[in-house]
Amino acid sequence: MTWLPADFVHPVHVPLPGGAHHLRPIREADAPMDYPAVMGSRERLFEIFGPAWGWPSETMTPEANRVDLARHEREIAAHESFNYVLLDRAETAVRGCVYIDPPGRAGADGEISWWVVDELVGSEVERALDALVPQWIAADWPFRRPRFPGRDITWQEWLALPGDRDA
Repeated sequence: MTWLPADFVHPVHVPLPGGAHHLRPIREADAPMDYPAVMGSRERLFEIFGPAWGWPSETMTPEANRVDLARHEREIAAHESFNYVLLDRAETAVRGCVYIDPPGRAGADGEISWWVVDELVGSEVERALDALVPQWIAADWPFRRPRFPGRDITWQEWLALPGDRDA
């Protein structure tokens, strides 16, 4: 059994309340905007995601980031996992990302995490994203038991769970 129904169609544009920002699937072509967003918030992002993912490393290059985004784009097309980029209305700046992945640990049928760039921490945009993501997952995704590592369970608790890609 795959983690998503065969006929599932993933959303391609998700507006945040207020209309100034939206989510869409990330593309390799976003790398020139993504790299400075990630590396500009690297220390905080590594504190969040580093123990689980080893990301983003201090030595990540623009080329390594481009390769990573190309992989994400292929995974989205194959419905293996999803990386949504948070963009301003004109799509001139990456403001964060949302990851929707198959379960990496037992007890969930999807795992969802997200971040915003440092300058948006504590902002209205972060609050809107924090409110939107769980509602969007409940409304538009076919999960019965979604898990939100770093939100409804700490990353340390998540790492302690048994690994189970078929959870």
